[in-house]
Amino acid sequence: MKIKGLYETHLFVENLQRSVDFYKDTLGLKLCRFSKERKIAFFWIGEEKQFMLGLWEKPKEEIDIRHFAFECDPLWVQNESLDFLKSQNIKSWNFLNDGSEGPMVFVWMPAIAIYFSDPDGHELEFIGVLEGKTKSNEENRIVTYDEWLKIKD
Repeated sequence: MKIKGLYETHLFVENLQRSVDFYKDTLGLKLCRFSKERKIAFFWIGEEKQFMLGLWEKPKEEIDIRHFAFECDPLWVQNESLDFLKSQNIKSWNFLNDGSEGPMVFVWMPAIAIYFSDPDGHELEFIGVLEGKTKSNEENRIVTYDEWLKIKD
């Protein structure tokens, strides 16, 4: 057996239609299945049949907050993700603790990322893997993209 990747993930949501609107209209995912009776919706992420997100409507007390990341082009994360999120009135955050709001770089991977939440509070992320060597000795270091450019080699 050789695992090729992660095919699907599922979230419980309080209001299915609100979440469908968010993932379809706000983030641009392609709705591939919807069942009002079963209170479920499925979306393709990326190319059709490449990766799937399932949403299941449940009472608020049955919702546990989850996290997952959308793979994106690193240049888009650096140059456009923040403007995209702002244009959709979505608050974003990073882990730099310096008052900045832009994307951050996880040095150990390396990857550039920005976080945001869906309407139920699930923590989502746009992430782009950067060129460069994995630096396991830097596992806790998080820097700005400009700082990454200075230290990457």
